[in-house]
Amino acid sequence: MTLERRVSPEAKRGWDSDFHQFQSTGQSIILRSLQRSYPDTSIQERNSWRDSVPRLQREIREVVEVDVKAARFTAVLEYQLPMESRRADVVLLLRESVVVIELKGKAWPTDADIDQAHAYARDLRCYHRECHDRPVHAVLVPTRMRGRHGPERNVHICGPSALDGFVATLGAKAERSALDAKRFLAEDAYRPLPTLVRAARDLFLKKKPPQLWRAAANTDRAVKYARQVALDANRRGTRHLVIVTGVPGSGKTLVGMRLVHAPELEGLQRDAGGNPSVFLSGNGPLVEVLQHVLKQAGGGGKAFVRHIRDYVKRYSMHQSLVPVEHVIVFDEAQRAFDRNKVADTHRIPPKQACSEPEHFIEFAERVPDWSVTVGLVGGGQEIHIGEEGGLPLWSAALKDCADPGRWTVHCPRAAADTFADAGVRVQVSAELSLDTTLRSHRATRLHEFVGLLLQRTPAPASQLSALAAELLEQGHDLRITRERELAESYLKDRYRDCAEARYGLVASSRDKYLPEIGVRNDYFSRRRIKCGPWYNDLETDEGERSCRHLRDCITEFEAQGLELDAALLAWGTDFALDGGEWSIQRSMKYLKKHSQVRDPWQLRANAYRVLLTRGRDAHVVFIPELPYLDETCEFLTSCGFRPLK
Repeated sequence: MTLERRVSPEAKRGWDSDFHQFQSTGQSIILRSLQRSYPDTSIQERNSWRDSVPRLQREIREVVEVDVKAARFTAVLEYQLPMESRRADVVLLLRESVVVIELKGKAWPTDADIDQAHAYARDLRCYHRECHDRPVHAVLVPTRMRGRHGPERNVHICGPSALDGFVATLGAKAERSALDAKRFLAEDAYRPLPTLVRAARDLFLKKKPPQLWRAAANTDRAVKYARQVALDANRRGTRHLVIVTGVPGSGKTLVGMRLVHAPELEGLQRDAGGNPSVFLSGNGPLVEVLQHVLKQAGGGGKAFVRHIRDYVKRYSMHQSLVPVEHVIVFDEAQRAFDRNKVADTHRIPPKQACSEPEHFIEFAERVPDWSVTVGLVGGGQEIHIGEEGGLPLWSAALKDCADPGRWTVHCPRAAADTFADAGVRVQVSAELSLDTTLRSHRATRLHEFVGLLLQRTPAPASQLSALAAELLEQGHDLRITRERELAESYLKDRYRDCAEARYGLVASSRDKYLPEIGVRNDYFSRRRIKCGPWYNDLETDEGERSCRHLRDCITEFEAQGLELDAALLAWGTDFALDGGEWSIQRSMKYLKKHSQVRDPWQLRANAYRVLLTRGRDAHVVFIPELPYLDETCEFLTSCGFRPLK
């Protein structure tokens, strides 16, 4: 390795060298390498590098002085974990073990610091092929601490002056061959631990966590169809795009999760150390909740579930990197980012950017022999900027791909025309429309009710109240009140004897009034809500993070793609009836940098569509006592929302 060089295309990191070179290289050279690799880092992080690099060099120098053979060990700085956006401060490759070090500029660590260090070691052990059968040690270094403490949760805690002794002790052990730095830093080093994959599959299929298996639809037909497409593609060497459609609550996510965990797909991958399928979502809260439920299997629940952003970043950066998975499930495919949004997200020039559908079709074509991309499609849920392109983005991606004639699109009748001019074969299948396989019509009728309600000029109250009466007969309650305490009391009483039930407070992200009366989401409170515990914790669990406390409020962004037994919707002034039409005049305006927004009104309507379709049993609407919201309250009441008493 030359002293000054760009980061290797093999793996994202800021610096790597053997111990001898690291301890003898000028500090400024190492800092330039770090800054070149991560040019967008903050001033605080750069100051941290200036403080920590000399300390590390001193400790490594002392290790080499004790054991000259340690000069051949490897030091890696700012190593980005495979398939992750997180970076470990330092990774040391010793004779037979790996040490991952997290540096904190403090005298004593917090529980969060310990958990962070623990997670780095866990993920290397579970998802890095070179660490599957080697000791991986987590070390937390508060830079103002003296001596050694702990370990806590298998995390060793020590001050900088004690680091050399700890590393020297581990480095002295030599029961097996040294870990090869080139293999560790290889770009295809991401390989989930095979036992972890099996444990995750068993947890999902045998224990069937109820948070993931609840759905209003019979998903068997769609899963069976998509699974057969994958088996046929493997046998024939073909490429397929499968489109599964359904209204909110119809079971699209369950279809995707059942497919990627299907035991029939096990062994279809070209590499025995890989995983043939993955579920990807751009919905961060959904990813967090799914991983939170599946973490019982180990590895933080990430064996089958990942964020789309990390997947795109990994494979778009390395054109030569071939995805491990033959079957990729893309959640909410109609919300895929267009080119401008991808450019903004990944900070690349728009002219060099591709839309997410273009990326994923190209990723699929890199996979040798065969591939299946599954798009889960719901309607009217485009709430982010850059999500308004819809399914036509996928048609355009296929039309412009390397070999459109090799692709077959499987979709319901309603989506077939979208792909008519893409140059691909189109196979229509009713099994892929979940709306036709519902056990009851409740989900479709609720979707229809909300759609008619949220038209720019709402449907007549008589038509809506008739639908509301039908929903009530089927067991779905629509309630309304102007007293928050009454709404909370109703939900607590209703589910008092059902500890497993989930109900929570939801509100629009762009309302300006609700925070003044104590309805504060993470945007206003500046305190990130952890969606995994919010959706999954019991009311009696430590930390009081459960949604049942009705304290933390989530928005359409944290609610999308997820369900509650009942939702308490705090209605804001950002979407209110004014003279018989829905107005967004009092909503927070989009900034100039969001100039690519095509229809702000539609994004607001879609946000309320999401918020009004989260509850399986009930939706309780709380409307503050504001004259501006009187018309909204009166109309909703006339539409069938029954007042709480």
